[in-house]
Amino acid sequence: MSEPKTESLFEAPPMAEQERMVEAILFATADPVTVTDLIGRMPHGSDPAEALVHLRKRYSGRGVNVVKVGDAWAIRTAPDLGFLMQKEIVETRKLSRAAIETLAIVAYHQPVTRAEIEEIRGVSVSRGTIDQLIEMEWIRLGRRKMSPGRPVTFVVTQGFLDHFGLESARDLPGLKELRAAGLLENRPPPGTTQLGGDDEDNDDSQSELFEE
Repeated sequence: MSEPKTESLFEAPPMAEQERMVEAILFATADPVTVTDLIGRMPHGSDPAEALVHLRKRYSGRGVNVVKVGDAWAIRTAPDLGFLMQKEIVETRKLSRAAIETLAIVAYHQPVTRAEIEEIRGVSVSRGTIDQLIEMEWIRLGRRKMSPGRPVTFVVTQGFLDHFGLESARDLPGLKELRAAGLLENRPPPGTTQLGGDDEDNDDSQSELFEE
């Protein structure tokens, strides 16, 4: 009587089964999951990267999609069906004008230092504004710049990308699109006129772009 082959114990599951595993993990996890995390959870020899390619194609056009968020993956409601998820009472997260402008500058110019943010805005940036955006987990510290003083930089987070349905910062809308949507005022470029005051005025103006 022949003995069973021990190699079979280490064979990866069929790709269809790997797709089911990835699907289950993404469905049960609220936060996006990286390929590295998937590899750590799945049987030895699995190829979650390939499984994601097939899974993403299979979910294309469905009510939910498999989407890439930064360097991670998640299952999210199809963009055109987002209106179905709206509640009658919407809790908004108010941001001051200073916070909105600071967040936009970080998103479009990252990695950017505090001094560069102030230069673009034309006014000083209070520590409270930076702390608020970090606390919301929309920006984080980036690498230090190779310049005198080695100042820290700021970049947007994976949470920021996930909140606004972006795969990467390269998917941010252009200036023309923002103005057409009414999300950006037609102001003169920074340097020609100041925004009026610094962050301490706590202007509570809001932008739909940064609503909860």
